[in-house]
Amino acid sequence: MTGDAAGAAAPVAPAAPMPGIDADALLAWGQHNLRDLPWRSTRDPWAVLVSEVMAQQTQVARVVPAWHAFLAAFPTPQACAAAPLGEILRRWHGLGYPRRARDLHAAAGRIAARGAFPDELGDLLALPGVGPYTARAVLAFAFEADVGLVDTNIARVLARWSGRRLTSREVQHLADSLVPAGHGWAWNQSLMELGARLCRPRPQCGECPLVAACAYHGDGPDPAAGSAKVSTRQGRFDGSDRQARGRLMAALQRGPVSVGELATILDRPADEAQRLAGSLVSDGLCVRHGDRLDLP
Repeated sequence: MTGDAAGAAAPVAPAAPMPGIDADALLAWGQHNLRDLPWRSTRDPWAVLVSEVMAQQTQVARVVPAWHAFLAAFPTPQACAAAPLGEILRRWHGLGYPRRARDLHAAAGRIAARGAFPDELGDLLALPGVGPYTARAVLAFAFEADVGLVDTNIARVLARWSGRRLTSREVQHLADSLVPAGHGWAWNQSLMELGARLCRPRPQCGECPLVAACAYHGDGPDPAAGSAKVSTRQGRFDGSDRQARGRLMAALQRGPVSVGELATILDRPADEAQRLAGSLVSDGLCVRHGDRLDLP
């Protein structure tokens, strides 16, 4: 689940008309096919926000136990904000992308300071680490607002329904325009599930409840390829800076690390190890005290 890269520019209508989409058919399909994910049983905006941040670029199977454990430790934004960042990072271990934990901690501080959870798009977008997708996800899944979401799965579905590549503004406008009034929560959950289970990079069109209205239906060039918000394959993880940084973050979970150990822990030459450790310090994910590094 991704999609916080684009801004919130004024929408424009798609250049081609949208095929007739049977909203009732998708809602009926979703009613019987939504996975039993724990965050789908809550309307608590903090719990929803945590689930959305955790699920960015992380498999759902890994998120479920981490989500339960995190909320048990920090059931409210106030509890999260009151904890040191190092404790948040320890609870985040195993999910990857620790900047997300740093930003969630900062967002919790903002929410706690204002005394109420924001329920307007602009206020949600002002939170650290919260982009257009996450802000709309909180509105739809916590406040049941009729807003359209665009993650990579939904963007793929909409491009295929349209039969052409879409710009960022077009795909967001289309997502908003398709939400049936009063069904924002169910529509977005169903559409997201459709993309995750059937309208995958290799689609299972024969099982799709809306294949008749789809301009693509699995034939010819895929309009989702290169369409806005449809994710592309990530760079190789093995040997990457991200992997090396992850080794240091894992070591810091166990306690302080000596600067002299960096080359061994990161499995890099000393100068590269120093550079990568410095980037973690710059990102606020660890602190340096003399010749030792530790979590904040």
